[in-house]
Amino acid sequence: MADEEALLRQFAAQFEHGSGAGGITDVDGIGGVTGDDPDLDEDLDAGDDYDSDDSTGNEPPATFDVNEFLKGLDAIFERHAAAKEAGPYLEQALVDAENAGDAAGLLTVLNETMGFYRSQGRHQENQWIVQRALELAARMGLTTGTSEAWATTLINCATAMRAAKQYDQAEDLYHQAQDVCRRAYSPTDRRLAALHNNLSMLYSETGRQDKAETELREALRIVEASSVNPDADIDVASSHTNLALTLLAEHKLEGAHWHAAKALEIYATGHLEHSAHYASALAGFAQVCFAEGRYADAVNGYRRALAVIEECYGKDTDYWRITESNLREAEAKASAKSSAPASASASADGAAVDDLAAGGTTAPSTAALGDAPVCPVSGLKLARAFWNQVGKPMILAKYPAYAGRIAAGLVGHGSECYGFDDAYSQDHDFGPRFCLWLTDEDHAAIGDHLQADYEALPRAFRVDGQGGIVFSAATTADDDMPAPSDGRAETAAPGTNADTRDASSSRAASPDEASPDAASPHASNSDGSSPTSGATAPFSPITPRAQGEGRRDGVFRIGDFFTSITGYAAAPASDAPHEWLMMDEATLAAATNGEVFADPLGLFSKTRQGFKDMPDDVRLALVSKRLGMIAQAGQYNLPRSLKRGDGAAAWLSIHEFVNATASLVFLINVPMVAGYMPYYKWQFAALRKLSGSMFALLPDVCGKLETVMRLSSAACYGGVGFGEGGKGSAPAIERINGLVEEIAAAIVKELRRERLTTSGETFLEWQRPYIEEHITSDDPVLRSL
Repeated sequence: MADEEALLRQFAAQFEHGSGAGGITDVDGIGGVTGDDPDLDEDLDAGDDYDSDDSTGNEPPATFDVNEFLKGLDAIFERHAAAKEAGPYLEQALVDAENAGDAAGLLTVLNETMGFYRSQGRHQENQWIVQRALELAARMGLTTGTSEAWATTLINCATAMRAAKQYDQAEDLYHQAQDVCRRAYSPTDRRLAALHNNLSMLYSETGRQDKAETELREALRIVEASSVNPDADIDVASSHTNLALTLLAEHKLEGAHWHAAKALEIYATGHLEHSAHYASALAGFAQVCFAEGRYADAVNGYRRALAVIEECYGKDTDYWRITESNLREAEAKASAKSSAPASASASADGAAVDDLAAGGTTAPSTAALGDAPVCPVSGLKLARAFWNQVGKPMILAKYPAYAGRIAAGLVGHGSECYGFDDAYSQDHDFGPRFCLWLTDEDHAAIGDHLQADYEALPRAFRVDGQGGIVFSAATTADDDMPAPSDGRAETAAPGTNADTRDASSSRAASPDEASPDAASPHASNSDGSSPTSGATAPFSPITPRAQGEGRRDGVFRIGDFFTSITGYAAAPASDAPHEWLMMDEATLAAATNGEVFADPLGLFSKTRQGFKDMPDDVRLALVSKRLGMIAQAGQYNLPRSLKRGDGAAAWLSIHEFVNATASLVFLINVPMVAGYMPYYKWQFAALRKLSGSMFALLPDVCGKLETVMRLSSAACYGGVGFGEGGKGSAPAIERINGLVEEIAAAIVKELRRERLTTSGETFLEWQRPYIEEHITSDDPVLRSL
């Protein structure tokens, strides 16, 4: 099964002893898919037919049989031939499904391909598969429903992003899946457990062990409750392995050993030793033994894991190489231990545990804060800790009947909501805060009292040397937290090794959840000592615009919250494009940024998701509009203004060109995935972040735009006093004009790759009719005159 292939690679990444997982294996791309193939680029530049499939010499199938496709793929994995046969098989299936015009079949193939590419470390190629799947789902009308196909697609895309270490995008996609899955699946559906597993891995990989632990506890609860025989259930075994590795990351060796051994016991009881998952359990147990200093047992475990990996997948995989590297290290430790003094061995053992604590990386040390005037953690991290440690316990104590109905998080205006806050951001409107979102009925019943209680919450906190946040009020309420902090065997958190059912397969979906029950950060370091720093965060003044009706935190009706930002209580309907066009991108960015910490009813997330799910007709209309402005300002008026010597007009032309181009990059990357372009202050911070993503489309445009802006002083005003060396305007003008045309050519290339145009014309105004051919609505507001 494709999901097993995907699982193993993720598991192995957690079994590495070293400081990183090593370079990602980059293999040859799929012709006609990635857009990075040099032959494809040449074909496009030459104007060849992108839809052509004449190279095979075969007639396209009249129909595409999904069941036969899945049966064939399963057969490849069952005979352990995936390394050689799965790639070509999936490539051909993509062609066959598309030629047959079978959108549902094509989505199935794309989901399976995502999982396989991820398992092979083919992350760069996966960017086109992820993008294509999301766009296809949107065209199929799945994004506004609760279908399992949409849930599966979101989860698979999120997991692909997570495997590529694009954590922000992965988390956003998981949270989108969360709302769908809550409505699509029953509370005991195992796919929900798989979602908790996947999300726990993301939290673990991003250092949020408290949230990871909560997610995996819930996953284990679901699979055990739904199992006929938990003592012989492979999903239960996988969850125990996850628990073992997360306990190991928290230095809780006794609990880690128990859960790792329990996983192996389940495999033996159920006679499941030939499953690919068994390799993860063996490697997990070996890693625990390594941390305990039982190097001979670690060697045995790694050797057995390698045998299973080689049998199922061969040696040319990341997880085989990582596991072999771990085996060599364990062998070296075993050899050294036999001759090392006891004290030296003990010291080495402790170092091993330290290395393993963060999945092979060491947490960066932070200098003592002393009298530093700024808080050393981000506003979102501070808000999350404030909610977990102070806000949630207050609600459980004072409003228990509403605890399962109140959504919490931080969304809206403010630099921290975008994740771009820094020391300079803390001179105003900064401090511990979060939002509480209620239904109209609940707000009428408790809104005013809850707001008063929120305002009365104690806000004193400190930050330890590892960046951990501890609120003073939380130190007296540890017993109220859902996860214990004593480190005994009962405490568990998911390691990052096993999706119970990884969503690499279009059949085995792994939904996600923004857990409202994440455990609070502990008030002490992992060794029980006091934090290395005890600074209390300074509180900055609250500006008038963030008070009264404009307040940015506290208690809100869900509809009122979104109305205050967008003017709409809920996103306009897909057949109301004029209303969508009335909201600029910065407004939509403010309504969909930030993070939701808890949403038991799913209503806030559903409303928020509605604003993120821009109708594709509206997106294409905006793409056309941006193309027009790029052509008008950058390709036409800018060079003419420079020839006239009108520096002011040229400067304003550059401004319009840069804004339109930056917006186009976000629109091409699709708001559902990339979000919206924020307002001007954070426009380039967001564009740099997007462009740095492995899955970004038009990634080089950002740097070229910044070069255009840097050279604008010389081009418009001769460079006097702007550090351009006194060369005058001519060199800068030539360079800027060249960059504008380079950007236009890159845009056309991407439009052709997405099959939005068949024209190679680089004056972008002439591309607009081709784009607008893809708009299905006949509403005139969506088309240019």
